[in-house]
Amino acid sequence: MLRTAFALALLCGPACAAGPISGPATVIDGDTIEVHGTRLHLYGIDAPEPAQNCETAQGRTYRCGRAATRALRERIGAATVTCERREAAKGRLSAVCQVGGEDLAAWMVAQGHALASRRITAAYTGQEGQAWATRRGLWAGTFEKPADWLQDRLRVEASAGSAAAE
Repeated sequence: MLRTAFALALLCGPACAAGPISGPATVIDGDTIEVHGTRLHLYGIDAPEPAQNCETAQGRTYRCGRAATRALRERIGAATVTCERREAAKGRLSAVCQVGGEDLAAWMVAQGHALASRRITAAYTGQEGQAWATRRGLWAGTFEKPADWLQDRLRVEASAGSAAAE
């Protein structure tokens, strides 16, 4: 029994370890980072996907997914990120991550680079309301919610795949 538990711990790696994970971070996208080989989704938020476009108030299209990724990368810089794991959502490990004591998810939502995921937590709805009121980031123009954009994209790809198989 002890051998099985040890083997599972080795297979899981740092993702299964208890306690915080801390160190330099690689930004994957606007709501996902990697710390010491462990990929973590920022708990309670949803940022535009890397390929997602949005529109400015003037109707100009821009790559809002890349803008969110860039904003998170610049906010973290070379700083140490400390993350407290949360329950896995949609098969991915989530965490509340901080730089210098500041919650990165709260910062992303406050800057308008991500939306609060209300079905996960109400923790960031205040920041989202403030970003909306001041027309920051995504709220300065028009956009499709990242989850809806991704679902539409997957549906289109599935339709294209089934049409090609016929």
